Amino acid sequence: MANNVFDLSELRKLIDEQAAVPPRPADEPPAEEHEALTFPPVLLAPDGELAAAVPAVPLVADAIRLTTWTGAREVSADGHLGDADAVAAAEQLGLPAARLRLVWIVAVNTGMLRILGGRASRGPLPTQLTAEATLEFWDGVVMDVLDRADDGLTGSAVVDGHLAEMLATIYSVRSGVATANLARGILQSHEVACAPGPVEMRRIAAALPAELLEALSLLTYCGLVEQTAAGRTALTPLGVWAIRRDLLREGHDAPTTEEVEVFADLSAAELVEALVKGSATQSAVAGWLERRSPESAARDLIEIATSGTAGQRGAVGAILEELGPEAEAPVRQALDHPMTRRYAASWLHIRDLEAPPLSPEDHTWIAVDSLAALMHLSGPAAGRLDPPEPGEDLIKLVAEMPGVGHPDTIAVLDMLATAHDDRAVAKAARKAAMKARSLEHTKLA
Repeated sequence: MANNVFDLSELRKLIDEQAAVPPRPADEPPAEEHEALTFPPVLLAPDGELAAAVPAVPLVADAIRLTTWTGAREVSADGHLGDADAVAAAEQLGLPAARLRLVWIVAVNTGMLRILGGRASRGPLPTQLTAEATLEFWDGVVMDVLDRADDGLTGSAVVDGHLAEMLATIYSVRSGVATANLARGILQSHEVACAPGPVEMRRIAAALPAELLEALSLLTYCGLVEQTAAGRTALTPLGVWAIRRDLLREGHDAPTTEEVEVFADLSAAELVEALVKGSATQSAVAGWLERRSPESAARDLIEIATSGTAGQRGAVGAILEELGPEAEAPVRQALDHPMTRRYAASWLHIRDLEAPPLSPEDHTWIAVDSLAALMHLSGPAAGRLDPPEPGEDLIKLVAEMPGVGHPDTIAVLDMLATAHDDRAVAKAARKAAMKARSLEHTKLA
């Protein structure tokens, strides 16, 4: 059980979607899952300015030139230029063969060229586009580029394998990232993900700096990155726009500055309500906290948590996680309230501040409260997640729930009994719910 009572991530691993769903068939593989990340707000350039810059991107300009050069001619069985034509086009356009192939793919996939009956000809893409249509075209160009990572886009298997991660890192640091830091991050990620041996790791480390420079050169050609005056790698304005689009497609929280500013002046109660309803995301929290002192923010939030629902306590916890020891005084006062004392103790422990210990029963109470919080959140609070290994952990936790005196225990157990894929967990939840109801009747009697 996670000690951080405001972090629902460990508890979300214990359940499926809170809504009642049919069990997944035994032969159906689980859906691919990834953690949704929150990225700092970005200031986007105006659409008109971005659209005007698209034709000047070297990759796009070469795709236009290649379209003109191609005219109407036969292509190979795989839809590419024949060998002789490829050599002629590369010489005419001054492109290496690898880049010519990328340019051709972009020209065909964006509709500049059309392949029909073994011949290439002018495609359906209009020669004049609105700003909105131009940005949609640009989005397609970038998707084509990123999709090539599986086919050796940069020539470096290591860089290609961590390309999306690298671009997301650059997106997060608007002032740019030093090449050495990018290389270090790629090496660390590769070591964790692929576990190469020491000899292989030394070989990769020796080759990566040159491979990374070549990859950054290609990304510059594609209009995604540029070098800052300080010699760091940053996204271009078009790169910021496109990578944000890609992050949103992947389910991440990547807001604009305008989107988060509307939450900055809300009261604590209004912000908590917006988080519970899903109209605000975690990215709104930083801007809200910047307008308040840590003590004032924590005091207002804890007042909500002491009298609110489990969902409100969960939202409050997500905000308090962003505060440091400066908020100690109001958090320490929360030790005196039965609905927040466990939260406060955990918050203090995590920051190495003096606090009373939490008992196993306290951790079980926290689990019930956190699962109850998920039932209050709008939208699916967790995807179809498998129970932890071994499965007995959740069954044991479920059995302990009736004895901790949480007001939402029965609702949580009924949710698990109805919605959980694991029959053993569902059965344990039904049994525990009966016990909880019996204890409740005994207290009433």
